[in-house]
Amino acid sequence: MPGDPVHAVRTHVDINAPALRVWEVLTDFDAYAQWNPFIVSARGRPEVGAVLENVLDSNGSTMRFRPTVRVAVPGKELRWLGRLWAPRLLDGEHSFLIEETGSGGVRLTQAETFTGALVALPFVRRKLDVHDHFTAMNTALKQRAEQR
Repeated sequence: MPGDPVHAVRTHVDINAPALRVWEVLTDFDAYAQWNPFIVSARGRPEVGAVLENVLDSNGSTMRFRPTVRVAVPGKELRWLGRLWAPRLLDGEHSFLIEETGSGGVRLTQAETFTGALVALPFVRRKLDVHDHFTAMNTALKQRAEQR
């Protein structure tokens, strides 16, 4: 909503693999425990309206959340919305955008926009600083996608 506090995180990585290969790695939720240092567990289907069951690892502590998939376009974009308790308290819209670079590879942009009343609290904003976690996940996804 207009006027709500906002905190955004955006990272990207160039991957020397086709868009559909990156999509395959990104949406193979069963394999996350093998390679993903941030979202260490994910269950569900990458389909609009599906509810995922994700577990994050943030500096040794885990957090479970159940986001709803909002966009799922193979080889292009995956986006979900997660909420803490109630709308507009703390919402996080997480996205993965896959763009072909013209060299046979892609640029993966991982981003999240946090909104809601709790975003204004300094200790909450510190918890939402997940840039390093996104970068670690991007690097691991790149390595896995480029293996095959």
